Amino acid sequence: MSFRPFPTLKKANTLHTKRQVLSYITKEDVAKKVFDEIAPKYADRNGGYTRIYKIGPRRGDAAEMAVIELV
Repeated sequence: MSFRPFPTLKKANTLHTKRQVLSYITKEDVAKKVFDEIAPKYADRNGGYTRIYKIGPRRGDAAEMAVIELV
């Protein structure tokens, strides 16, 4: 499955898109929240659902860190 943001999948609102989300998010209560609360907020948005801030390397193992925020 090629990854599409969940609000984009919700715009189609078909059984197929619900199954795609459930294949990626395995907890049904979380998937329900995506469809009922999160996706309607982004219904009129054409894209750009997230904002990513790079915050530099983590102390200890120097892994690159980032903060991902829903816009």
